[in-house]
Amino acid sequence: MKIEHLNYIYAENTAYQMQALKDINLTIEDGEFIGLIGHTGSGKSTLTQHLNGLLRATDGRILFNGENIYEKDYDMRKLRAKVGLVFQYPEHQLFEVDVLSDVCFGPKNQGLSGEETAARAKEALRLTGISEDLYHWSPFDLSGGQKRRVAIAGVLAMEPEILILDEPTAGLDPRGRDEILGLIAKLHEEKHITVILVSHSMEDVARYVERIIVMNRGEVLFDDAPKAVFAHYQKLEQVGLAAPQVTYVVNRLKERGLPVRTDVTTVEEARDAILEALRQGKSPDKAGGSV
Repeated sequence: MKIEHLNYIYAENTAYQMQALKDINLTIEDGEFIGLIGHTGSGKSTLTQHLNGLLRATDGRILFNGENIYEKDYDMRKLRAKVGLVFQYPEHQLFEVDVLSDVCFGPKNQGLSGEETAARAKEALRLTGISEDLYHWSPFDLSGGQKRRVAIAGVLAMEPEILILDEPTAGLDPRGRDEILGLIAKLHEEKHITVILVSHSMEDVARYVERIIVMNRGEVLFDDAPKAVFAHYQKLEQVGLAAPQVTYVVNRLKERGLPVRTDVTTVEEARDAILEALRQGKSPDKAGGSV
């Protein structure tokens, strides 16, 4: 997918006019795992809603498999089957009487037979860890984590090429968050789906993604590997974001004289870097107080 000179203006030609996206240029390669981050109002959710045609750009274009999605005769239904969006609140896309019917809705509307629709739905539910004894439950009787799994399954059943997840762990406890992120990582690895993870959690993004796009005031501020992006932690702070906590820890140790690498982004990497520095026979300045 290619995004070329994309601009979007809310409420154009009214007193409430606001430019939400400004000259966005991005290329999303097949099979990438991308983190899309930014403070509230940065434009990240607006951008994701352009990728599957829910919003139409004021100008610029989006190419999917070489086709301009804004061409007059372009089939938006086909695009939405291939670029799946899971909303932050699963209640916004769950509406059928039971779990299985809900997940069947997408493939059924692709014109598949009843047998193939059911097969796709059951496979998607299996992949997302929903057991058969829940198939006939109302989706609204499920836990928050289960609702998210069913919402993801509903998109997976359409066999998308790109899976966009908008804050998929919002409101979940730590165990639920880890389960959902582990599921997403597994799907990416096994199904080779391109994943775009929208998140406020720097720790989550650092742990899973291969590339980070940082939005600020409707523009792309950074677009790079996690280590390169978090090296700009002071700039991130200026725009209302932060690096993972371990970034601050290792930089503080470095300032106090420990020859530790500062390009770490996870707890495991920080542990290894600190142990390696300590093995070199140096330690932080004892007079400097606690870290």
